[in-house]
Amino acid sequence: MPQRHAEPHPDNSSSRLNALRAAVLGANDGIVSVAGIVVGVAGATSSKGVILTAGVAGIVAGALSMAAGEYVSVSSQRDSERALLAKEKTELRDYPDEELAELEGLYRAKGLSISTAQLVAKELTAHDAFAAHAEAELKINPDDLNNPWHAAIASALSFLVGAIIPLITIMLAPVSINVPITFFAVLIALTLTGILSAHYGEANKTRATLRVVIGGAIAMAATYGIGSLVGIHGI
Repeated sequence: MPQRHAEPHPDNSSSRLNALRAAVLGANDGIVSVAGIVVGVAGATSSKGVILTAGVAGIVAGALSMAAGEYVSVSSQRDSERALLAKEKTELRDYPDEELAELEGLYRAKGLSISTAQLVAKELTAHDAFAAHAEAELKINPDDLNNPWHAAIASALSFLVGAIIPLITIMLAPVSINVPITFFAVLIALTLTGILSAHYGEANKTRATLRVVIGGAIAMAATYGIGSLVGIHGI
């Protein structure tokens, strides 16, 4: 009989996944938003100085905005989790019997028999009542709360990395073909971020990549069209 190989179980902790999510989203936003800016400006003017100024401004504003947004969002989530954990500690201290019965009920709801649920609840309570309730009732790991600084830094840095791609491309490409070359470079970059996002999220790579690529293409086409109208009519 062939030996069954153990399946790998990667360390997908909450904080690690949160930082990864922020990094992927930051890179994608950096690519799309700055590509939209520089392509839109290129539709209105061929001046590389104007395009560079707009691109740099977009990078700085976008990176700071992404970092601030992630920090506020994750901080709010962490505060909520801490409040729930503090409340659970108080309930375990003041109402231990009721909390034990509640834990038994949670395991019975998962399909365990009454006797097994009672045994599991009692043993887990004796070992670490707080950890048992945090996991079964709140779905929170007290030792692995999301770190807002990690998310903010990951988001800002990945935004910068993603945003540099369209800016460098359009600045180095000849003026006569800078827009199509930037389109091409951005679509390749978005394809890579879509694949990475799907890989780490264990999602369908084709669907995830198509969503990212099509969305980015529409954004660039729209901004270029608007920039061209502005350049033609001098609005």
